Amino acid sequence: MSRAGEQGRRGGCCGAFANYLTSAKFLLYLSHSFSTWGDRMWHFAVSVFLVELYGNSLLLTAVYGLVVAGSVLVLGAIIGDWVDKNARLKVAQTSLVVQNVSVIVCGVILMMVFLHKNELLTMYHGWVLTSCYIMIITIANIANLASTATAITIQRDWIVVVAGENRSKLADMNATIRRIDQLTNILAPMAVGQIMTFGSPVIGCGFISGWNLVSMCMEYFLLWKVYQKTPALAVKAAPKGEEAELKQLNLRKDTEPKPVEGSHLMGEKDPNIRELEHEQEPTCTSQIMEPFRTFRDGWVSYYNQPVFLAGMGLAFLYMTVLGFDCITTGYAYTQGLSGSILSILMGASAITGIMGTVAFTWLRRKCGLVRTGLISGWAQLSCLLLCVISVFMPGSPLDLSVSPFEDIRSRFAQGEPVSTTTRIPETIFPTEPHVSNGSDAGGAILEMSTKPVPIISVSLLFAGVIAARIGLWAFDLTVTQLLQENVIESERGIINGVQNSMNYLLDLLHFIMVILAPNPEAFGLLVLISVSFVAMGHVMYFRFAHKTLGNQLFVCGSQEKEVSDENQTNASVV
Repeated sequence: MSRAGEQGRRGGCCGAFANYLTSAKFLLYLSHSFSTWGDRMWHFAVSVFLVELYGNSLLLTAVYGLVVAGSVLVLGAIIGDWVDKNARLKVAQTSLVVQNVSVIVCGVILMMVFLHKNELLTMYHGWVLTSCYIMIITIANIANLASTATAITIQRDWIVVVAGENRSKLADMNATIRRIDQLTNILAPMAVGQIMTFGSPVIGCGFISGWNLVSMCMEYFLLWKVYQKTPALAVKAAPKGEEAELKQLNLRKDTEPKPVEGSHLMGEKDPNIRELEHEQEPTCTSQIMEPFRTFRDGWVSYYNQPVFLAGMGLAFLYMTVLGFDCITTGYAYTQGLSGSILSILMGASAITGIMGTVAFTWLRRKCGLVRTGLISGWAQLSCLLLCVISVFMPGSPLDLSVSPFEDIRSRFAQGEPVSTTTRIPETIFPTEPHVSNGSDAGGAILEMSTKPVPIISVSLLFAGVIAARIGLWAFDLTVTQLLQENVIESERGIINGVQNSMNYLLDLLHFIMVILAPNPEAFGLLVLISVSFVAMGHVMYFRFAHKTLGNQLFVCGSQEKEVSDENQTNASVV
């Protein structure tokens, strides 16, 4: 009996593991891993490709970033509305194919340009090469818009349906998705960076194109399996406008007298029905104005959401230079940090980000979803105080008396060109060693780094940035789940599309802020402005939490308290 029981337990464990590997939840994780890996490789590589193509200038990269941010800002609501009005499987498959095919085509064009750049430069006074640049940026922007549609439909809709009514399962799935994002955000750029370092940009383009071709087939199959295993995905609520129209038509049908028998056989139609059909025919003007109405209705609906303040609080967190983007890493280079140290710091930020996802699930279970956002907000702000202190510590280059464009004017006065061969990309992309190999800018940066600069300021800065990732990702997951739970099914797409637009708007503003104050001497001021915007975002969330929970803001309890908080939050929707 003991052997039989042991075999049964072993079979049960193996069977449970096999069931998990074939479950809709795991297949969704696997599909997201393929998608995120390809996205991170492409987003990392396309900026480097554009820098190398345009003579190591940041012009094409800046144009690309501006086009991407502006497109999502303008089209976010329209993309979300398209997600809402179409079947889930159709939306997922269409956006998946468009995204991957765009990246493949863009990679092939980049390969051709790298191989025949000199020939293209001499054709029609360089206009052929300029047209290729325009095609690359346009197709890459289409890929980003399709990626936005994929993220909305999978991470904001499918995951809610797969989790069902189990909110703890939804929280765990959201946290797992974020952990996958954190890991691929570090590993994918490292992988493609090594390929480009030991190979060439052409090999990098070919690898990314091949990966997206294989990944597209795998993701297509995995999403189809998830759709099969989750029958609820086939049922989608109609938009509120259509529901109201159907109810009105049904009411009119019930109250109106029935037509005389045989009237329809004689070809006669009810005049009311004929009038309704005439009204439903869209005119040319209405079709042209439809996207503008969708844009307006999306923002109005977003403003009227009960979680509007929470969503705005999350968007304000994008108005910051306190992250591992090109701006902060470029500043780190001016303070003497090497690429190897920065790679270690990025790895540490990924670890703290994963810790934030773990803290989210634990805090939500102990204190409830709304209070988790409050606690994570306070944790983030507390860690960012280190960044504020770093501005006034020894080694900080803060000097507001220096004009933002003093360096450009001085170089003009000395007769030097504004853009050297590789100096700007070296400062902006310090984590890509393949850019700096054999460049003259390495010597300039080496000379700059030999000056004795105290590291206490930059150390406190990155200590605060890394530690704040715990609260940041816990807060991000909190707002994400609030939007998932409190936005009705028929509006998930358009509301999350507008949320993406708000995020991109604040992100665009932070780049404009850097353009207005690009010198390292002004970076301390940017840090203070960034912390102020983060604080304003958490104040908005505090206002939302106060409306939702009243005076019981900081009372953590058991699972019953969590359920009570969630019921109170959902009651505000009604």
